Amino acid sequence: MNFFDRATDGYSESNLLGIGSFGSVYKGILNDGRSIAVKVFNLELEGVLKSFDVECEVLKNLRHRNLVKVISGCWNQDFRALVLEYMCNGSLEKCLYSDNYFLDTLQRLDIMIDVASAVQYLHEEYLTPVIHCDLKPSNVLLDEDMVAHVSDFGVAKMLEKEESFAWTKTLATIGYIAPEYGSEGLISAKCDVYSYGIMLMEVFSGRKSNDEMFAGNLNLKSWINDSLPNSILQVIDAELLKREDENFTEKLESLSSIMELALKCVRESPSERISMKVTLETLKKIKLKFLRVN
Repeated sequence: MNFFDRATDGYSESNLLGIGSFGSVYKGILNDGRSIAVKVFNLELEGVLKSFDVECEVLKNLRHRNLVKVISGCWNQDFRALVLEYMCNGSLEKCLYSDNYFLDTLQRLDIMIDVASAVQYLHEEYLTPVIHCDLKPSNVLLDEDMVAHVSDFGVAKMLEKEESFAWTKTLATIGYIAPEYGSEGLISAKCDVYSYGIMLMEVFSGRKSNDEMFAGNLNLKSWINDSLPNSILQVIDAELLKREDENFTEKLESLSSIMELALKCVRESPSERISMKVTLETLKKIKLKFLRVN
């Protein structure tokens, strides 16, 4: 284990990048000066060995520019770790809510297009369909060029080729989880679509799904839904658009289109939600329209 001790300076707290549901991620430095991320699994947690196996199985064959790459892994009787590429700009969650960062509309669009590209690849272009099951801003990491990479496949599910859904007892993050996943443990590609829709709302409203303003019957989804079509400006992140901005009406239309798309992703019934492929195509069109007025 000396390699990991040396690389992370003995897992020092100053190198701690984040804590997930099954372990902690540390920044490490290789002998040649390159930075890496080391995900160390907490073996005392229930389900952790399965999570490690799933993550290894899923990540070893995945190849996409918007997925975090695994460099190597290490396992023995009392230790499990993955070495991942290091993302110097941290998570999307950090960039959205830190005073040190500001993401403009185009950056947010690019990031969400990156995420949709990765998820569409998982659903439709990989050997067998992979359902991520835990899409949220803290699981989207940003590299030096602000390109987004989807990470953390600890609760992912690989479907058989002929399967369109599966069952699970492993629950993901409340607030992003699809109704049928939360109530029945029913997993399908449409679960990821739902989580993606919630993320889309969060990214362009600047409000987390568990924001303290949401209580009783009011939640992020109903708040956005009730604002369309006439009160959309009230739910858009105030930093993104101001009435005095040039081409205000056209920009507002683009942001409204994004929220309308998000609502199509979070319909109650999985069969009524659009696919990730259609979501990606629609978002690309919205970006082109936005660029023409920006």
